[in-house]
Amino acid sequence: MKIEEVIERINFLYKKSQGEGLTEEEKIEQQKLRRHYIDNVKRNFRAQLDCVKRVPDKDKLS
Repeated sequence: MKIEEVIERINFLYKKSQGEGLTEEEKIEQQKLRRHYIDNVKRNFRAQLDCVKRVPDKDKLS
């Protein structure tokens, strides 16, 4: 499932929960989708951090 579809489904379930409420199956699905989204954000952030390299200050080199 693409992340855009995950976000769309999370938003749909949230709106439904505010209106008519969710079934137990939908609550479980919502928790799984949220965990999937959070894990994806963490993985992307970790990948970005892994590409960062420290550059020494120019002032300290003199």
